[in-house]
Amino acid sequence: MNSKPARPSEKQGDTMKRLTLIDTAATTLSGSAMGPMKRLATVALMLVLGVATAYAHDEPVKLTFSGVSDTSPDNLQQPDTSNDGDNFAGDGTLGKFNVRLVRAISNTAGSSSTCTGADHLFLTELAGGGVFRFHDGSLLNVNLTQGDDCINLTTGVAHCTLTFQVTGGTGRFKRASGVLTMTETVNAVLFDALGNPVVFDATGKFTGTVSGVTKEEDRPGEQQ
Repeated sequence: MNSKPARPSEKQGDTMKRLTLIDTAATTLSGSAMGPMKRLATVALMLVLGVATAYAHDEPVKLTFSGVSDTSPDNLQQPDTSNDGDNFAGDGTLGKFNVRLVRAISNTAGSSSTCTGADHLFLTELAGGGVFRFHDGSLLNVNLTQGDDCINLTTGVAHCTLTFQVTGGTGRFKRASGVLTMTETVNAVLFDALGNPVVFDATGKFTGTVSGVTKEEDRPGEQQ
C-alpha cells in the first residue's frame, strides 16, 4: 500500500536547508585549490556548527519575579549562617515560571563600600541554589556562586545581589549552561517574639545569558 510521505517538521526543514547549504559549500570547496585534508576539516566544522545551531541557541534572559522569602527549614550546614528560603513566581524571556531557592546567609557582618552607615548591615551569602519550573514543565537548575545583602535596619528593607551558575535541567534546559544575576528588594513583614524578622515580601529580576536552550517555547494551552 502506498502511503503519503509525512511532511517534515519546521525543525527538520531548517536542518535540511542547512545540510543543503553545507553540501553546496562542500562541492564548491572540492573544486578549489585547497588540499583534501583541509577541505574535510572545513566541511566537518560546518556540519558541527550547523547541527548545533539547529537544536540550541544562546538566550539573553530577563525574568521578573515577586514572592515570599522566609526562614528555611532546610539547613545547608554552612558554619555561622542562617538559611533563607524563597518561593517566587514570575515571567520573562523564557516564559512563566516558579522558582524555589535556599540560601545560606552569614550571621557575621561584613564591610562594603556600597553599603555604609550606622543603620546599614552588610551580609554575604555563602552557598545556595534551587530550581526554576517553567509552565511547559521544563526545569532549570542553578547554584549560588556569590551573594551580597545590604539591609537597612531602620526601614527593614534589604537590597540583595546574587550570582547563580546554571547547571542544566530537564526539557528544553537539559543541556543549559550560563550565568544569571538576581537583584532583589525584600521588606520585612512578620517578626518573631524577639523582634527578629522571619517573613519578607520580595520583588526583583534575573538577568544574564543561558546557552544550550532548545527552540521549543512556552505556548498558550500547554499544561500549567
